[in-house]
Amino acid sequence: MLLAAISAKAQSGYNYYEWGWGADVSYERGYTNITKQNSHVGANLNLVYNYNPYLPITAELQFGQLSGGGLTTNLDPFGRKYTNNFKALIVHADVQLGAAIDYDGSWVLNALKNFYAGTGFGIVINSNKVQRTNVIAANGPLSYVFPGRDNSISPAIPLRFGYEFKIYDDYNQPSFAIDLGYVHSFVYGEGLDGYNDPGSKFKNDSSDQYRQITIGFKYYFGNTVSYIKQIRTFGY
Repeated sequence: MLLAAISAKAQSGYNYYEWGWGADVSYERGYTNITKQNSHVGANLNLVYNYNPYLPITAELQFGQLSGGGLTTNLDPFGRKYTNNFKALIVHADVQLGAAIDYDGSWVLNALKNFYAGTGFGIVINSNKVQRTNVIAANGPLSYVFPGRDNSISPAIPLRFGYEFKIYDDYNQPSFAIDLGYVHSFVYGEGLDGYNDPGSKFKNDSSDQYRQITIGFKYYFGNTVSYIKQIRTFGY
């Protein structure tokens, strides 16, 4: 028992929990070929597998709304308008700086070690309500119907940047975390705003995108795993 206690003490600060779950609140905005874009609040649910304490792999379910345009030319030159109550399923990995640097003995590097960058892949399930007919006579016949689909599924690739504030338990293991992040997702196809306008008639320079500014909470649990470096260092 004494040897076990000494061994556990020697590992103080080196251990981490293998799994986690969490939830985020996001402030999101679309980038489509519609001129005016609106911002909305969304939510994410996360299941996290910690490959190591600085490389979480996450399955994320997003619920949000994107919208833009309007029936006047200052909101969109063609009077287009959309509201997309979307869902997204994304799998992503984030590499924190602590995986690459030796932060022992430096309070500056200890502060920097939780910055991260990451990417992944997934799908966006679009559910649009769209103004389909032209309402501005100067742009053509009022009978013109804007092409596209209200409901579609689009592949997406996110680029992620942020910082994780780790909160430690009595065993000096990260047991909770608060995450601040910026996510910019590239969505392939023309489903995000529901319009698939021909490039010969409408400006259509790039694929649809949306961004999220997030704040989230994570709770870690499951098996205790040892890491090669001390995760929580003391005295700096």
